Amino acid sequence: METNSQFTVKFWGVRGSIPSPGEETVNYGGNTSCVEMHIGGKHLIFDGGTGLRALGKSLQAEASPHHAFVFFTHYHWDHIQGVPFFFPTFNEEDCFYIHGQVPPDEEMMQMEEHFNHRVLHVNSPVPVADIRAQMKFHDIVCGETFQLDDITIETAPLNHPNGAMGYRVTWQDHTAVYCTDTEHFPDRLDENVLHLARNADIFIYDAMYTDEEYHNSKSPKVGWGHSTWQEGVKIADAAGVRQLVIFHHEPNHTDEILDGIAEQVKEARPGSVLAKEGMELSAIPE
Repeated sequence: METNSQFTVKFWGVRGSIPSPGEETVNYGGNTSCVEMHIGGKHLIFDGGTGLRALGKSLQAEASPHHAFVFFTHYHWDHIQGVPFFFPTFNEEDCFYIHGQVPPDEEMMQMEEHFNHRVLHVNSPVPVADIRAQMKFHDIVCGETFQLDDITIETAPLNHPNGAMGYRVTWQDHTAVYCTDTEHFPDRLDENVLHLARNADIFIYDAMYTDEEYHNSKSPKVGWGHSTWQEGVKIADAAGVRQLVIFHHEPNHTDEILDGIAEQVKEARPGSVLAKEGMELSAIPE
């Protein structure tokens, strides 16, 4: 039961690049990026990958009206694929506050125009004219800090092709950081990521690859815009993070492979976990 004193993080989609359903991905899930935070009675949703569809079905099972704040890191397919199938948007009683930064090549647009004509219109098989919910748009300047009542949200640029934005969410001295689709630097820790992650209770980090995969001479992943769990551990240690959450799993990583990675991560940094669909964590230590 939700209360006004909670700060929880729930994972609805944890994969990167493309959905990967099947018998070999049942345990961790095959849906792409979507994370929900319940904070002091508010719903915050981060990214609209295919996991957003399941989140929407969960909301539909609850009584209307629904109000939620939606935040996009960027607009690659795996972060917007679920948007046309988020069926609460077809309910006129519901209201969603859409936050994001327009990509650099569309900087003359406002967020509302970008969302309707770039995210929805050209990608949606569902008639966007049927959307009935109130959609209120907020343009973010990456690097700014802003408030949702007593919730503080900090943003910072991430190292990803075409750009991406990380989020630090703080309420009553507790913090969760959503930092996906970012690539580490070979010679230093990313100052932007370190700043977002400082002393966080929960640090969700894009660790799509292992170091071995990232540097594989036959198929190197350098420049693809993603990091490794080993780099996630380095950041978490340097930033004083309480719990590291490995996120944005490689679509070819089966449950068996991820189980093996989970053991290595726990050994390297006790208390760390790999994100799974349906997993819920509290940013407030027990």
